[in-house]
Amino acid sequence: MTQKLKVDFHVHTGEDPKDRDIRYSAKQLLDKAAEYDFDVITIANHMTVLYTKELRQYAEKRGILLIPGIEAYVEGKHVLIVNCRQRYYPPLKFANLRFHVGNDALIIAPHPFYPRSCCLQEKLEEHIEVFDAVEYSHLHFRLINFNKKAVAITEKYNLPLVGTSDAHTLKQLHTTYSLVDAEKSTPAILKAVRDKRVQIVTKPLSTAKLLQEGSKAVYSFSGKFIRRKLRTLNHSSESLE
Repeated sequence: MTQKLKVDFHVHTGEDPKDRDIRYSAKQLLDKAAEYDFDVITIANHMTVLYTKELRQYAEKRGILLIPGIEAYVEGKHVLIVNCRQRYYPPLKFANLRFHVGNDALIIAPHPFYPRSCCLQEKLEEHIEVFDAVEYSHLHFRLINFNKKAVAITEKYNLPLVGTSDAHTLKQLHTTYSLVDAEKSTPAILKAVRDKRVQIVTKPLSTAKLLQEGSKAVYSFSGKFIRRKLRTLNHSSESLE
């Protein structure tokens, strides 16, 4: 029997090797997701699949179906892979991505037109045949919404649009998500998305949130820049010894 399932296919946790600033664990995420009545969650950390029997059972006890996933780097661009059970072997290429992940995986274009070098941009249309769906990300405002181009792409190529939080804080969870009309099983949910039986729930963030996110982005960029410089200096000093 089908039902409207509350789903987020793109959430990060403190176990993410690329985001050291995340302050909550996978279990804490699942606890918060249960509070928000989520039916399905995909933890999609960068470059690694976080999915164990213990974590799956922890989710089940809270009424959540945990689907494995990853935010992979494909030719330097972010690509979201849902129901990914393969180990991650970089560097991946768009030409062999489907062969690598298999037909059971759902390949989503995450935040494709946001102004970051890791976002797909023109690569999305160049490799449109690779993608099963396009993401509508939570980070948008009344005057600034980089999701508009993503919506246009889905209309042009008749692809489904899925809402996600891309959460890096627990407060971001529940800001944008999908309602998927399906039975509560991984194959049924992924088929429903491909069949476009998915609805986005979202609303623009406030101006105060815009300013907050802007300051956080500057702080995060500054921190990463300083860490890179320190690593370079440490490497140089070790080479001189």
